[in-house]
Amino acid sequence: MTTNNTFQESDKIAQFVERFINQTDESIFLTGKAGTGKTTLLRKIVKSTYKQTVIVAPTGIAALNAGGVTIHSFFQLPFGGFIPDFNASAEFSGGVKLENKNSLMRHFRMNGRQKSILQNLELLVIDEVSMLRADILDAIDWVLRNIRKVNQPFGGVQVLFIGDLMQLPPVVKPAEWQFLRNYYRGMYFFNAKVIEEKSPVYIELEKVYRQDNEEFIAILNNLRTNSITQSDVEKLNQYVQIDFNAEEHDDYITLTTHNNTADQINQRALGKLKANSKTYEAEITGMFPEHLFPIDASMELKIGAQVMFIKNDLSAEKEFFNGKMGRIIALEHDEVKVNFPEEKKTIIVDRNEWNNIKYNLNASTGEVEEEILGTFVHFPLKLAWAITVHKSQGLTFEKAVVDVSKVFVPGQAYVALSRLRSLDGLVLLNPIRINGLSSDQHVIAYADSKEDEPALNDKLDAGTYSYLRDVLMRAFDWVDLHNMWSSHAASYKLLTGKSLKGMSSSWATQQLQILAGTMEPARRFRGQIDRLFTERNINTEHIIERVEAGYQYFFKTIDGMVYSTLKKMAEAQQKKNTKTFNEELEELDQLLTDTVLRMKKARILTEALLTGRKLDKHVIVNQEVKNYKTTKVSLVRNELRESKTTFDFDTDFIEVKTKSSTKKVSKKAKISTYDQTLEMLKGGKTVEQISKERQLGETTIYGHCVRLIRLEKLALDEVLERDRISALSDVFDQYDGMSLTPLKEKVGNDFTWEELKLYQASLII
Repeated sequence: MTTNNTFQESDKIAQFVERFINQTDESIFLTGKAGTGKTTLLRKIVKSTYKQTVIVAPTGIAALNAGGVTIHSFFQLPFGGFIPDFNASAEFSGGVKLENKNSLMRHFRMNGRQKSILQNLELLVIDEVSMLRADILDAIDWVLRNIRKVNQPFGGVQVLFIGDLMQLPPVVKPAEWQFLRNYYRGMYFFNAKVIEEKSPVYIELEKVYRQDNEEFIAILNNLRTNSITQSDVEKLNQYVQIDFNAEEHDDYITLTTHNNTADQINQRALGKLKANSKTYEAEITGMFPEHLFPIDASMELKIGAQVMFIKNDLSAEKEFFNGKMGRIIALEHDEVKVNFPEEKKTIIVDRNEWNNIKYNLNASTGEVEEEILGTFVHFPLKLAWAITVHKSQGLTFEKAVVDVSKVFVPGQAYVALSRLRSLDGLVLLNPIRINGLSSDQHVIAYADSKEDEPALNDKLDAGTYSYLRDVLMRAFDWVDLHNMWSSHAASYKLLTGKSLKGMSSSWATQQLQILAGTMEPARRFRGQIDRLFTERNINTEHIIERVEAGYQYFFKTIDGMVYSTLKKMAEAQQKKNTKTFNEELEELDQLLTDTVLRMKKARILTEALLTGRKLDKHVIVNQEVKNYKTTKVSLVRNELRESKTTFDFDTDFIEVKTKSSTKKVSKKAKISTYDQTLEMLKGGKTVEQISKERQLGETTIYGHCVRLIRLEKLALDEVLERDRISALSDVFDQYDGMSLTPLKEKVGNDFTWEELKLYQASLII
């Protein structure tokens, strides 16, 4: 097997993508042949970008693999199609369900939190875009325009489309197409009305990392573009072996077009093994619906079974990757030993975890954050004598048996053949025909819109200045803030002076006057910014100087209003019957805080972008930005303490504690679930406490400890008491280094499986 796909830091195209994301608001279509590192680049972008990012995908499994959520759940889209029209009748008959613009909005049940996420969204990543239908993309566009109140494509949100259109296409029922064909020329995402309005920048990763044989690469490219020749077919047909039985050959996997065929092959091969089977069950916590399961919850395995990893090893050791194959040589209570004969290497496989997430908005920082709803913990393995072409997307195999005689959609043949590193590992069960290997002509035509490097450079330069100008214009525009304060101040007119709100009328009027005093200076400042960006020769130093001056001038005013509003909120929380008033204040406070954070981020972005400083989330969302709200809260709290005012707003005053802590957990889990457990152990927490806090079973946490001991990051006596270690030493006196099962049978209930595995791990190092 091979190492995981990757891309070089020096790769110009990859750098283009990152710069377009961080320096412009241009939407991008990132594509590339199989094996060019699209997934790797996605992970890098999401990890480093400072923009508020959400990842979605057309299917649950695709979303899970990308670390995001499904399109339908995030945008609350009803299942069915979408007609991009107000007047067309919605259809709900004959097995067809189609919404129009009016009916779609009636389905919305978004609360304030969900709307805030969409309103703060800056970058939307849509993975596996080849499967995304045009009408669903138009539905997304319609939702964003409505929620954000911005009549621009996607409501002004930058969209990163990722996928290979030469692979698996979108699915549309014939009955749906009877209606949709009146609006669309095809069902690919680029057929959407919003794409016709403004096309994304087409960027293709060109360096293939999966294959290194130029002849094979050329054949795959011809297949991909519908230009395969008779010579290519003859070359491929040299690898036909009609009677080849993959089950009798080590490390071969059969690629089929149908699920039932793959299941039959796997079960038949498993049944032929004489060893006893062992069944492992997934550990599921929290909310993790069945349709999101990355593998079956119940896994039957035998010694000798051919298995494939379905996940990358995110630890520093990188012992396996998605698609790597091996043979099971031992099955223990809660671990599996897998051997790689070609590498003469055996590894111990622990359970891995998958997270079902949702997105939240951090009230303190304005950041879109992840919250773990549930976890699925299981061995990242599946039987691998056979797999469907559909499920093989993104995987790499050294040896594969391919049958493309039953290809039923364009792109399947390409997907199947491109899984292989070289022709040396190819076996064809049937000769292929040149007329059976077609790709969609609409896709090929769209590929012609790809721009060359000089055109991309020009777009990047123009887009950078345009983006920065727009960021600054929005940062110093608080018309919405003024309108909200005006409405709030007007609401006092019908009140008596007895309620807290009634007695705060003069305060509200004063705040409105303060804000109103900034409106004209802010308008003039925006005009100045606009002129600076329209000059023939843009003076970057002058722009930086003016932005800094504008920030210092306006920040004092808005910051003072934040402080005053927080004090009023603290006062309101100490009074009875102030719930409605407090909610109004919270809304004002949030808008004020958002205004301050926009100014801060715009100031930092201006300096970084115009001085050539590398842009990432640590630069733009620095400690000053992260801690702004909490610092203000502390100032108010200290002032009230000094004045001996009684108060308690540890829970309701600022809603950041739970969501913020959830985010920290999620981020650490993404980097390394093992290191997160280590940190919590070093912090003095027990396995039981870690299990509850992380919503993972104790067995899983003990599995983390085993791995950490093997890596010499954790000492045995940090998990077990010394008397237990001493007793285990006697038990392991005659241990042969192989199976723990005889030992467990010998000690019975005197020692748990977990204790045995922990001690075994200490012996290995």
